[in-house]
Amino acid sequence: MPEYEAEDALPPSARWYGTPAPPPRRRLPRWLSRTLLASLAVAVAAGVISAAVTVVLRTTSPEPDTRTVHDTLAGVRYPLPAGWSEGAMAPVTAFTSVASDGGGAMLMTRATPADRGRPIRETAVELTELYSRLLLHGDKVDVVDDREITVGGRPAHSRALRAEYKDVVNRPAYLRVVVIDRGGSTVVVAALSQPDDPAARADIDAMITGMAV
Repeated sequence: MPEYEAEDALPPSARWYGTPAPPPRRRLPRWLSRTLLASLAVAVAAGVISAAVTVVLRTTSPEPDTRTVHDTLAGVRYPLPAGWSEGAMAPVTAFTSVASDGGGAMLMTRATPADRGRPIRETAVELTELYSRLLLHGDKVDVVDDREITVGGRPAHSRALRAEYKDVVNRPAYLRVVVIDRGGSTVVVAALSQPDDPAARADIDAMITGMAV
């Protein structure tokens, strides 16, 4: 291509000052680069800390409630249902542990020497009548349960009473006695709920079922 044709293809200003060159690349000031790098480092550190906190919170989340009563004198251990707590002293003489729901339900345990040759059902019947006179004082008392069971792998007998009252102040009460045969000794469990309540009965049953002897 002739030289004059190439010049005609350029704008008039380019003929005098030459073809425009692209502007030079501008570098960021050092202080701005340092600020951006510091901000990035803080963001990364914050992300790491946040992840670590999340892991710690997950690994230290509360475990399920597994509180137990360990009656060392009677040699038994049983779980506490939600809302129940261990008491300092049983209200009935000779019992060595007590747990209560803070209302009208409680469970007590104690150990006694084995009465060899005597069926544990006879002992359960005798003790149920005794604790009925001590704790229930009902105008009408009915047997609502009388059966052989197994507690902690040991043979046992369970007997339960329900007491009703003529006055309108006292609501029906529930008493359950369990005698556990441990060979050389027996474990006696006495549980009371006044008023008689299905939830309290379920809690009492859970403690007896989960008992280790």
